[in-house]
Amino acid sequence: MVPPYLISKAIEEGLRGGDRVALGWWCGALVVVVGVLALVGIARHRTMTLVRTDAALRTAQVVVEHVTRLGGVVRRKLSAGELTYLQNGDTQRIAHALTSTGPGVGAVVAYAVTAVLLVRISPLVAVVVLLGVPVLALVTAPVLRRLHVVEAGYRQSQGELSSRAGDIVAGLKVLSGIGGKPAFEERFRSGSREVLRDGYRVSVWLSWVQVLWGLPTLFLGVVTWIVARMAVSGDITIEEMVAVYLYVGTLIVPVSFFVEGADMIPRALVSAGRVIDLLRLRPEEKDDGAAVFEVKPGVLTVVVSSNAAAAREAVERVPGQVVVADNDDYLFPGTVLEAVSVGEHSDVEVERAVWAAAAVDVLEALPDGLGSHLESQGRNVSGGQRQRLRLVRALLSDPEVLVLVEPTSALDAVTEAAVAERVKQARCGRTTVVVSSSPLWAGQADQVVCLEENR
Repeated sequence: MVPPYLISKAIEEGLRGGDRVALGWWCGALVVVVGVLALVGIARHRTMTLVRTDAALRTAQVVVEHVTRLGGVVRRKLSAGELTYLQNGDTQRIAHALTSTGPGVGAVVAYAVTAVLLVRISPLVAVVVLLGVPVLALVTAPVLRRLHVVEAGYRQSQGELSSRAGDIVAGLKVLSGIGGKPAFEERFRSGSREVLRDGYRVSVWLSWVQVLWGLPTLFLGVVTWIVARMAVSGDITIEEMVAVYLYVGTLIVPVSFFVEGADMIPRALVSAGRVIDLLRLRPEEKDDGAAVFEVKPGVLTVVVSSNAAAAREAVERVPGQVVVADNDDYLFPGTVLEAVSVGEHSDVEVERAVWAAAAVDVLEALPDGLGSHLESQGRNVSGGQRQRLRLVRALLSDPEVLVLVEPTSALDAVTEAAVAERVKQARCGRTTVVVSSSPLWAGQADQVVCLEENR
């Protein structure tokens, strides 16, 4: 708000007063202030970017660390879609709200300063400006809020369609075998049409927003007409008219920050509530009705149950430094070595884990062995090969307690027998729990636990 004041003084004392020295001083002060504002603007933008990035990273770290501590509880309490939206949507909303807070406070200060300056010039102009700007905000805010709603729906429908596409690609061979491709194709087409309709809704509200961005210019024109009439009638001076014009034009910028903050902060509070709800989740306490059994340390225990969910719930309660590996675990894209490595490992350790998982033939079938490219979720290898690569990764993690859930369900009997025997050798002296109904695993077990109706 300083440059409009300097310009009005340059007009009053320099141009109208005919004092060239005063004109030079006021113009020099204006150049200095504009230069300082440019530097401050750069610093502000850098700080806002730092705050936004830092906030998003810290929130993501807190969420990931807590989810890691929760383990299997997350799968029962939250869907993958909810967790993904929390990380991608809610985290960004919280971060953007933090960058809106500072400029929002600055907007309030600028508004108060402008009110004082305008009252000194003309109370009537002050009333018009100070009431007109909030009216602009009230008119614009509902449209922006509606735009955010339809944009959120558009992003959600896009995410669902992308997930459906991924599922179709992952199960394409199965769909071809059972003749299900036409049905899933129609589902995908229907989802695409919904996304298209959501996209049109977004464009409609965007067009209204573009229309509303013209309101500040219209308001500026109204104020200019009022002060021009007052200048002609002699109620205010020319320099005061110029000052009012510049104050109003400058005030539009901080007010836009204020409107943005007023819109972002309530939505960020909702997002923060979702994050807090996640952080309030705690590992489930032992249920008296749940299956409980003792795992002997340093041996291979095989859990046999007709109810896979009950067996999974039971083994998740094993205390200590536990790694639970099952067939839903994610395989990240990259080289095979990158996908199966957990930290730094020697060539001997990798070879031993590959041998124990009976995955030597998997690497031989790939063009570059461990250096071969693996697509997301291992989509360029078969189900049995993916299962053995997951087992390699689990063995390389070398935890105090390793829990394997149906680690060989997609393998033939010969390969399964080899895996059971080799895993027992590789994990000799450490605690290993395997959930499997296969007699081949039971035959290798040091301890067999049979779960029936939670007993």
